[in-house]
Amino acid sequence: MISKYRYNNVDWIDVQSPTKEEVYSLVEEYSIPAIITEELITETVRSKVDLYDNLIYLVLHFPVTRTKNKDQSEQEIDFIVGKNFLITIHYELINPLHEFFKKFEVRALLNKKAKDEHAGHLFYHIIKELYRNVNQNLEMINPDLKKIEKNIFEGKEKDTVKIISEVNRKLLNFKQAMRHHYEALKSFESAGKKFFEPEFSFQLEAIIGEYNKIKNAMDSHKEVITDLRETNDSLLANKTNETMKILTIITFMISPVTVISSIFMMNTDFILIQGVSEFYIVLGAMLLTSIITFIFFKMKKWL
Repeated sequence: MISKYRYNNVDWIDVQSPTKEEVYSLVEEYSIPAIITEELITETVRSKVDLYDNLIYLVLHFPVTRTKNKDQSEQEIDFIVGKNFLITIHYELINPLHEFFKKFEVRALLNKKAKDEHAGHLFYHIIKELYRNVNQNLEMINPDLKKIEKNIFEGKEKDTVKIISEVNRKLLNFKQAMRHHYEALKSFESAGKKFFEPEFSFQLEAIIGEYNKIKNAMDSHKEVITDLRETNDSLLANKTNETMKILTIITFMISPVTVISSIFMMNTDFILIQGVSEFYIVLGAMLLTSIITFIFFKMKKWL
């Protein structure tokens, strides 16, 4: 599906789930090099930048937070940036782009001076919108981090393990999707300085600045979740050690009683218990042994 928008002398063509016929029509209309035609039809594995005489071809992947496909962690967007046109190609609905449509239609984002406008400015604002959305999704992790911290200090370490794993998986998805952005944006900066006028260098550097904000947020969240995990693991280990300590003490306290009872259960000619009184004597000995063992543990401060 092809949607076309125009503001002054800049055309924006947004294509969702393109067919071969749609791609071929765009290739012919905007003189797109045939070498990238196949890449527009199929998904590209990693981000990349190619500079041609009449355009810049850029591929970026963005993390997915809401999707019907649980195995899908990223979405690809292909950007074809010409002097006076921008083509965005993606394979499913991307909400930030959909929201940007509305702003673009009311002409609220581009510079007011038409003579200074070109497709690079439009690309700059779209990238800012995409990164703003990524940043908002990262901020949605904050309540989970607070919940983890609360659970840890409320003694819910076991329940917290699952939440930590889920948050860590989200952060890994973000990092995996955006792992090649910096290299691609640096290449785009170099290509943009050759392709556009020198005054556009500020926007090119600002794009990398927007990415750095995302990277810093991801690194910050990663540090926090690592600290929380270490704290939770430490508390779990302490609880496990305490449990093992108690079990060991109980086993040690029961051992003398077990030995005494085993002796009197032996099937031999030597019979000590011949009446009720002897039974109570043995029972008292077992109780006394347990009390002595308990006092010994208390004196050693093991209890």
